[in-house]
Amino acid sequence: MIIRKAIMSDTESIYKLLSKYAKEGKLLARTYPSIYENLQSFVVAVLNDEVVGICSLAILDRNLAEVRSLAVSPDYVGKGIGKALVKQIMKETANLEITKLISLTYQIEFFSKLGFNVVDKNELPQKMWKDCINCPKLHSCDETAMLLNV
Repeated sequence: MIIRKAIMSDTESIYKLLSKYAKEGKLLARTYPSIYENLQSFVVAVLNDEVVGICSLAILDRNLAEVRSLAVSPDYVGKGIGKALVKQIMKETANLEITKLISLTYQIEFFSKLGFNVVDKNELPQKMWKDCINCPKLHSCDETAMLLNV
């Protein structure tokens, strides 16, 4: 398996993975224009020339970034791909000298194993004002906020 930065030819695979999990209510949907505009923030896991996992890094401010759009093809769940993708995002966060990395997630145990801790969403005003304010789930968000000091 190779973990690498996404390239334009990966956009269809990124869109399909995100759409699959968005339909299940596990991720927020992303449009093609959103994927194109943020392509440089995505990393992909490639196995046998197939994109089998994706993840992105969103910078929220000087000291805070977010793991976003983590998705692994159902055929490859439980094989360490998600972990490898998040570890790459953690490495990129450290390389950018950003000290805190968050995730809003349903996968509490997964992120706990990677060193993230549950925090109150109110401790993340950068996230709340930048993204959550425009989210359709704003008043009914059921995701858990988790934080890692990088």
